[in-house]
Amino acid sequence: MKLNQIAKQFKIPKPLVWKAYLKAKRKRGAAGVDGVTTDDFAKGEGKYLYKLWNRMSSGSYMPQPVKLVEIPKGTTGETRPLGIPSIIDRVAQMSVVMLLEPKIAPIFHENSYGYRPGRSAHQAIEQARRRCWRNDWVLDLDISKFFDTIDHELLMKAVKLHTQERWVLLYIERWLKVPYQLKDGKQVPRTKGIPQGSVIGPILANLFMHYTFDQWMKKYYNHILFERYADDCICHFRTVEEAEYMYEKIKMRMEQCGLALNEKKTKIVYCKDDDRKGSFKETKFDFLGFTFRARRSKSRRGNYFINFSPAISRKAITRIGREIRSWKLHLRSDKTLTDLANMFNARLQGFINYYGKFYKSAMYPLFQRLNYRLAHWVERKFKKCRRHKTRAIKLLGKICHQNPTLFAHWKMGVLPPKLD
Repeated sequence: MKLNQIAKQFKIPKPLVWKAYLKAKRKRGAAGVDGVTTDDFAKGEGKYLYKLWNRMSSGSYMPQPVKLVEIPKGTTGETRPLGIPSIIDRVAQMSVVMLLEPKIAPIFHENSYGYRPGRSAHQAIEQARRRCWRNDWVLDLDISKFFDTIDHELLMKAVKLHTQERWVLLYIERWLKVPYQLKDGKQVPRTKGIPQGSVIGPILANLFMHYTFDQWMKKYYNHILFERYADDCICHFRTVEEAEYMYEKIKMRMEQCGLALNEKKTKIVYCKDDDRKGSFKETKFDFLGFTFRARRSKSRRGNYFINFSPAISRKAITRIGREIRSWKLHLRSDKTLTDLANMFNARLQGFINYYGKFYKSAMYPLFQRLNYRLAHWVERKFKKCRRHKTRAIKLLGKICHQNPTLFAHWKMGVLPPKLD
């Protein structure tokens, strides 16, 4: 792509916009309020990108409203607002992210794991597991509507500590203020918060929490260990009294920065295991899709003991089970079993890669239910198995024996049940 260079108010490199587009393109995503999809954009990318660069460089770029979509939150029937910017706005935001990230990334706290190159949720969970073994108590923090309540003025103060680029500051302010647009076209003004789903959102949210929590902890309570992934955070303590004290201090700090702890979900947890006596109201907590609680484990010598460890959470199992049901395998009798494997293996492998990292046997019942769904498919596919569940399960087992790597969950050892 070749763009003609002309004098502009802001000196924005054309290669920056082009690289931002390529990065945004890989992420794909749904269309925004203008209805332009990633494929539509690709057909006229030269025209779209020149227009964007031209307007950003002249200061006339104005973001479109953010499309508001309500997505399910957990299993309670609650929803979470997801903001979907248009493709053109995603490219503009990605260009700012690519400019800011190298400046901001080095300043983040060692216990911050979210939205950082080279950091992952698994690293945060592994660190939390080790620290739960060494510390008896955890303070599980839950910030109420974090993304929706971030204070714009405080956020911009934080951004200005790391860049003086006028165009970057100008467009971040515009992205923060752009309204939501509902299904009926009605627009909802915004005076605080960052849309979840925006490209710029993660780095801004992380920066806000860096100064609200990480730096504050480092300055005043540097001896306290914690893991933070965006707004998900847990702190470790040796005594319940210390945990109770910090609960109040952190609550006050959040209020100073315009945030509020969800007191129904924020809790102090006792990391109960074989060596920890006594009892407490809370003995488990969820973190990044895993539930930490006492579990039966096996030592290298073959002895069993009770260990405080993470495994896939009940919420995650319910969510995955709901997704698997939505595949409606029993209605796909026009497909072969190989077709089904090709259609859904990538998704299954994704579940295994993430949730199978710790205590993967907790996933076995979930995938065994999937085997029964596949047996139901066999029952409808083959005449000799119709209305014969046992015969269908046996046939599925025979197919599995012939090709044990066909499905991702078969590879991990969750095979159809054996029937005598």
